[in-house]
Amino acid sequence: MPDFDSSVFKLAPVAMWIEDFSAVKALFDDWRSEGVADLCAHLKADMSRVAACSSRIKVVGVNDKTLELFEADDFNHLVQNLSMVFRGDMLESHINELAALWDGETGFSSKAVNYSLSGRRMDIQLNATVMPGHEDDLSRIMMTTEDVTEREEARRQEARSRLHAEGLFKHSPISLWVEDFSQIKILLDDVRHRGIDDFRVFLDVHPEFVHQCMSEIRVLDVNQATLDLFSAPDFHTLLQRQVEIFRDEMEKPFREQLVDLWEGRIVHSREVINYALDGTVRHILLHFAVTPGYEHDWSRVQIALADITARKKAEAYLEYLGKHDVLTKLHNRAFYTDELNRLERKRLRPVSVLIIDLNGLKEANDSLGHDAGDSLLRRFGEVLNSVVTSPVCAARIGGDEFAVLMPGAENKAAEAMVDTIYELMAINNQFYSNSPLSVAIGVATSRDGESMEATVKRADKAMYEDKQAFHKGLTDGRSRPGGSKSSPAKNKISA
Repeated sequence: MPDFDSSVFKLAPVAMWIEDFSAVKALFDDWRSEGVADLCAHLKADMSRVAACSSRIKVVGVNDKTLELFEADDFNHLVQNLSMVFRGDMLESHINELAALWDGETGFSSKAVNYSLSGRRMDIQLNATVMPGHEDDLSRIMMTTEDVTEREEARRQEARSRLHAEGLFKHSPISLWVEDFSQIKILLDDVRHRGIDDFRVFLDVHPEFVHQCMSEIRVLDVNQATLDLFSAPDFHTLLQRQVEIFRDEMEKPFREQLVDLWEGRIVHSREVINYALDGTVRHILLHFAVTPGYEHDWSRVQIALADITARKKAEAYLEYLGKHDVLTKLHNRAFYTDELNRLERKRLRPVSVLIIDLNGLKEANDSLGHDAGDSLLRRFGEVLNSVVTSPVCAARIGGDEFAVLMPGAENKAAEAMVDTIYELMAINNQFYSNSPLSVAIGVATSRDGESMEATVKRADKAMYEDKQAFHKGLTDGRSRPGGSKSSPAKNKISA
């Protein structure tokens, strides 16, 4: 055993080793004589050289704590089984230790992996010091080995958790943003310190405050789903072109977001409209939350953007279906009824009404099939859609029956509408000479004190009169009765 105070060494509460590196020093001298200058490069070029150094180290003594840590019965038991203690990736960490001694340093520290004699893996913090008087031959080096497995495992777990969180962030299918709202909090606090109680009124008086807050948002990070959502090639491009993303309709929801923050709602959601860099609209469900632990300054906030564009399109289409006829693209009977009721409630007058019946639909369905009948309906729908503009509306109110409502239109405007319909039908028929469009039209303009229902009935009656004239051969349903646009068409125009 070594000539030192054995009681201090033996009873030390940390695992201690006394090792003889003199044979390693001799090997160093041989390599220097061979011209080796960079020991690290020399060892890494051939890892067997590291093993050669390791095999020349002689363990002179260990204390009781070492025997306990490595589960050895005694010194001889430990020494005879050193190959079980030092194995695996030990050689890699050994290179830096050898390099320190090569460079003349009298101490070194490193982290390594050792194993107890039962096979238990241990993360080791190793500290070594060349004992005084042995600097020339390295025959006495004192080492301490501390089991830091628990600490290192905690670090590894932290690293795994961090990587997991980063992975969830980077690869989430939902657009995720990390932003800094600290300047916005400062601005809001300043307003509050000025004695402002009603924040909404303050924003009404100072709309520029909303723009100021928007300009103070710092984007710290986004994930790949964000770049994909907004058609951005990279993070830098996204930052440079944010004004193209957050524009137009964005100001109003951001104003409401400021109100939420003012009132202490640091977690909230709302629907917004953004734009991709290619100009396409993105309907977004925005989830905002101040990151836990950052409530004091809002320097970290998390924003998740769910793309609900498809849902909004579906909702819009369902809304469209609720008000429109799919075949003709005109309004449907439900919308027509609602519009009649609205005109009645509002007492909007005058109102002109056109009731139109498509001639020959049944015959086309019976002789040529329903596809031919549908084609007639679609074509006439195209005609009406091309002549009506708001507030005028056209609707398919039955199988072959249509209506046009003209709020604010006198009888003269209604007659002009009829003329236009016939003119467009004539153009359309030029392309479908084998199946020309033919209609019966009745028109009525509201009278003083007359209900909308009564006006519609008069228009409907006039349409049936025109229908009878068609069947009697007095009109072909493709032009005004009498064959001239200037003819009075008394059976169709009822004032």
